[in-house]
Amino acid sequence: MLAAAVTVPYPSWLNPADNTWQLTAATFVGLMSLPALAVLYASIVPKKWAVNVMAMMFAGFSLVLIAWVLWSYKMGFGSTSLGGGVHNGVQTQLTGVGWVKHFFENLVGKPGQITTAVGEQGQAVSAANTAIPFHFPNGTLAYFQFVFAAITPLLFLGSVLGRIKFSAWVLLVPLWSTFVYAIDAFLLWGGGYFAQEGALDFSGGYVIHMSAGVSGFVAAWVLGPRLARDRKNAIPNNLVMAAVGAGILWLGWNGFNGGDPYYAGASAAAAVINTNLATATGVLAWMGLDAALTKTRKPTFLGGINGMICGLVGITPSAGWVDGWGAILVGLICTVIVWVAWNYLSKVRPFSKVDDALGVVYTHGIAGFAGGLLLGILGDPGIVEYGCGTLGKAGQVVNTSGSQYLAAGGKCTPFSVNGLLYTGSWHQEWQQFRAAIFVILWSAVGTFLIMKLIGLVLRGARYKDEILEVGDLAIHDEEAFPEETLAQRTGGFAMAGLAESRDHPGQLMATGDVSPPGYTGGS
Repeated sequence: MLAAAVTVPYPSWLNPADNTWQLTAATFVGLMSLPALAVLYASIVPKKWAVNVMAMMFAGFSLVLIAWVLWSYKMGFGSTSLGGGVHNGVQTQLTGVGWVKHFFENLVGKPGQITTAVGEQGQAVSAANTAIPFHFPNGTLAYFQFVFAAITPLLFLGSVLGRIKFSAWVLLVPLWSTFVYAIDAFLLWGGGYFAQEGALDFSGGYVIHMSAGVSGFVAAWVLGPRLARDRKNAIPNNLVMAAVGAGILWLGWNGFNGGDPYYAGASAAAAVINTNLATATGVLAWMGLDAALTKTRKPTFLGGINGMICGLVGITPSAGWVDGWGAILVGLICTVIVWVAWNYLSKVRPFSKVDDALGVVYTHGIAGFAGGLLLGILGDPGIVEYGCGTLGKAGQVVNTSGSQYLAAGGKCTPFSVNGLLYTGSWHQEWQQFRAAIFVILWSAVGTFLIMKLIGLVLRGARYKDEILEVGDLAIHDEEAFPEETLAQRTGGFAMAGLAESRDHPGQLMATGDVSPPGYTGGS
């Protein structure tokens, strides 16, 4: 006989620890965008572009969220694909289907909104994970995946800043998130074609970083270079604040990689420690290379940040599937590759002809590509993401010891990655390579077409040179570091009671002050 119903805080399928960690991890990732990336980018550009960077960061983050809940979340992580290859969270075409049909029927999820009660509070269902029922509501999964979707265009803002129109950015972000990001995400994460083929991307080395690097490079090519003066005098305006942004970015990555097993378990712990190992290695490697091999023979702070990003990006595809030594190797190899590319490949066509303002194609594009391929080599079969055991009626783990978790039993085999170094098999490396080539091509072509469309609609996607000469004041009527005696203020500044001196044009004075120059007061 069933007991009488009483008020309860959540249904039995919800695990409070998993739900809490997933929301916490999502918040960490959100902080990587706002304020971390906004502060970092705004601090390492010339001060005349700081406000523009921050404005586009906040606008981009907001635009992705609106599009995400109204249509694009289901395109990337919905339970059913447009072609029906994925249906109600089940992959229905794992065998017996030709590759063309298999690809196109598992390309992207059906668009749709998630603003209903069920969309926010019902149990999450997605082919992103078919092994274990999700232990949290759809709202948790949707928000966690949103912060990944949001940071991706913000990353490639670093390629196009200093010339892209704000209006062009407002169009680019939702269009790119819909037609490039959502498709890449479904194919690799949402249970689509490449996921079914066996390609892996733990937290976004391909879907986020490689795609951002390629897309930023193509967008920068379409836009053309910054002003020659801006390229020549690209001096950071505040390295102290850059350190603040970089530090939050680093620690926020604990949520970025630690949240991707979807459960607060041992895999999350391994992903976090591996993330930090690779990052520390990257910082030291880049600084060491600068000190040993550059003309000045000096370690640089900005070089250390580049190394930090190389380590973070490089480990992202494999954080929960390599051991500690693998993480150190990933951080070292990716940083060395990117350092060489930054210093030498940048002088070779087409890289020498494209003004990628902050080098996103190197620190994100190349590092993400290298990290994804390294998974196929360094994936450790002993690092288990999901083990074997017993689930209760509510989908919670019961009666499972540590030894049972690590051992195959019945129809269950613990999930891990069989890298070339451990098995001698090239299978995983081939799957990684295939997926990488598609993401590169799709990101490049999609971004090119979107940028051309925006250029037609706006009659040009970049500002005129006279606006670029001024920067923030011309575009936003604001400055990050105002110098009140040197620049004319209008708009909001005039409303605040400031106007131009009649006798000293360009010098500000209070609008109520009509005293002559040199007047010191008194009767």
